[in-house]
Amino acid sequence: MTPPTVRNAPGDPGPGAVDPAVGGVDGVSGSGPTDPAAPGGPVDPAAPGGPVDGSAAVDGIGAAARETRAAAYDSWLATLLPDRPGVALVAVGGLGRRQCAPHGDLDLVLLHDGVPGIDELAASVWYPVWDAKLGLDHSVRTVGEALSVALDDVKVSLGLLDARYVAGDRRLAEELARTALDQWRRTALRQLPALREVTESRWQAHGELAFLLEGDLKEAAGGLRDVGILRAIATAGLTDALRPAVTAAHLRLLDVRDALHRQVGRRVDRLVAQERDGVARLLGLRQPPSDAAQRPAAVGHDGDVLLRRVAGDARTVSHALDDAWRAADRLRVRRRRGVDGRPIRRPVARDVVEHDGELVLARTAIGARPDPVLSLRVAAAAATTRLPIARATCEWLAAYCPPLPSPWPPEARAALVTLLGSGPGLVPAWETCDRYGLVDAWLPEWPRLRSLPQHNPVHRYTVDRHLVQAAAEASRYAREVDRPDLLLIGAFLHDIGKGIAGDHSTVGVPLAEAVAARIGLSPAEVALIGTLVRLHLLLPDVATRRDLDDPVTITRVAEAVGDPSTLDLLHALVRADAAATGPAAWSDWKGRLVAGLVERVRTALDTGALPAPPAPDPALLAEPLPVVQLTEDTVAVAAADRRGLLATVAGCLALHRLEVVSADAATVDGRALVTCRVQPRYGLSPDPVALTADLRRALAGDVSVTQRLRGRTLAARADGAAPRVVWHRDAATDAVVLELRAADAAGLLYRVASALDAAGVEVRAARISTLGGDVVDAFYLVGRGPDDDTRRRLEAAVLAAV
Repeated sequence: MTPPTVRNAPGDPGPGAVDPAVGGVDGVSGSGPTDPAAPGGPVDPAAPGGPVDGSAAVDGIGAAARETRAAAYDSWLATLLPDRPGVALVAVGGLGRRQCAPHGDLDLVLLHDGVPGIDELAASVWYPVWDAKLGLDHSVRTVGEALSVALDDVKVSLGLLDARYVAGDRRLAEELARTALDQWRRTALRQLPALREVTESRWQAHGELAFLLEGDLKEAAGGLRDVGILRAIATAGLTDALRPAVTAAHLRLLDVRDALHRQVGRRVDRLVAQERDGVARLLGLRQPPSDAAQRPAAVGHDGDVLLRRVAGDARTVSHALDDAWRAADRLRVRRRRGVDGRPIRRPVARDVVEHDGELVLARTAIGARPDPVLSLRVAAAAATTRLPIARATCEWLAAYCPPLPSPWPPEARAALVTLLGSGPGLVPAWETCDRYGLVDAWLPEWPRLRSLPQHNPVHRYTVDRHLVQAAAEASRYAREVDRPDLLLIGAFLHDIGKGIAGDHSTVGVPLAEAVAARIGLSPAEVALIGTLVRLHLLLPDVATRRDLDDPVTITRVAEAVGDPSTLDLLHALVRADAAATGPAAWSDWKGRLVAGLVERVRTALDTGALPAPPAPDPALLAEPLPVVQLTEDTVAVAAADRRGLLATVAGCLALHRLEVVSADAATVDGRALVTCRVQPRYGLSPDPVALTADLRRALAGDVSVTQRLRGRTLAARADGAAPRVVWHRDAATDAVVLELRAADAAGLLYRVASALDAAGVEVRAARISTLGGDVVDAFYLVGRGPDDDTRRRLEAAVLAAV
């Protein structure tokens, strides 16, 4: 039988127009009309002849469209089951909830009471579904078997809560739904620990949806799977987990998944980068025009609006689930205590009391004129004690705590510093306050930063979470600096300029200074916060892109920093920023480079002494040529003086999958010396014997090594954004710096060094800085700089090599 064709329900509004800022507490955005430009089309064009094909509106997005698909499936599936007593077809999963995605699977249970021939009957139902090319998760069970499996598998227990009659013996289906619900309510408290363990394993595998550029809408933390857990906890009567904000977030996530299926044309739950703009357009999400009073957003396409909305909804779900787990834990502890057990109640801070494992307000704090600093004190207490704030307390503070005066009183500033300096307790406390809108009352700048994506794979968090994480990481270095309070505030504000056109280190300075002044810092302290924001990238950029043995490098940094105290603050901020960014942003070699730069600059600030050129290893000057020295992270060679030695060495290292971090070339007593700091490109160190042999042959002029490399590097060339060359004429004592900004690729240094050698210039040093998929390679060209014609020729040669 051919399945019926189904149209969208009359009046289905399709995708809603949602406020792209996703601001406020957990606000529910209203739905707007469908984009009038959206063309019409089939509901499920990918499944011709299936249960939902043909001629419905192209949207297929929204609650009404999901209900329509469910009704179509119900009608079609009912025709597949013969009318036999003792047999029922039951839907679970999305179909059971009437939340069918455009290309979702069907989850079906063929329920029976022991009638004969059930396997043949099941085949007669399953095969038409497979023939329609629909995904199917199926089982054949009696009511007793289904309940028994549910007792052993908590995921099955949750699935049966969605059980819904589709066809056949209605009495049997209703018996399963009723008994499964009763069994869950009786056993939920006992089964929740196992469910939590399974859930945390899933989170570990899929990450947090709120902070992923390409998150799984279903499996990641805060996704649709977690809403199912909240529904189960609410069904058990343990807590009111499905509050209006969660329900609204759930519906929006379902809409995003609908639009993603429509955009891709098949079942997919991961919101990949190339589909974001299309999904945003299907949902009617548009970047709002820039306010004339605000600077234009630097990153503002429709896909970012979608990411921010998804992040806000995922955070709402995650926060609700954290609350639900705690409620279940408290109930379990209460039952263990017995009838006479009383919850713990003890004061933890001024106006803050621990009650039953949560922080609540002391009775004396609740009055007609609440203290404006109260919300900050509660947040600081939660962060330092690592106890959650009770939901009712958050709601009361959001409703009744008055705004802080400007400038803040010293007590408020002290509470903020305590909060920022609490280390691991900061993030959960801040997230809770943000969910209830308390942070917006402290910092009017926060809605612009909330859930702002960072389109760089090095960053694992959105901008707002990165700032909070940076402050948490900075607390580890508080004892190394003279002003730990300014370190914490500077770390918290260092990227406040992101999302605004221009260099965020520059445009963020007035924003950070405005916040610093509002919270009551002195003018000198405000200026220092501005300096930390402006220079927070100075140390890593110079350490990885400039020659640290060049006096000009040290002098420039010392002049910019000004004094040792600011240098220490910047050094601590750099490490906190890198830890908050992600593991790809830092490494041992980068830490050593930054520490070496800081040591040199501190010496220059204290004594005025500048670094002397390092003396070459005597062995490189005395042993017979060629000389090859290998250590864990250094390769040093000496050979007869000739052009192209740096390119030759770089080629051998690339052949053995070693990345060059820095390279220095010099000529001493007729010997050409090259020293490279290296690290394995894929984490595995090369065979030192093979590497030494190749280096010796190449240094002796054996071209076969280079020929092997050319084949590999050409195969490994990576596509990326258009490369760019930048010149720095005053960045070195005896050289001009050619800076190449390009996509990373194996053998890139070899190709560029070869091109420069062929152009007739001498490279005395190279510094390689890799960030994600991009590199900034600085080449020190001996001399005071080429003329305009030579410069254009060199640029062309380098870009051609890239």
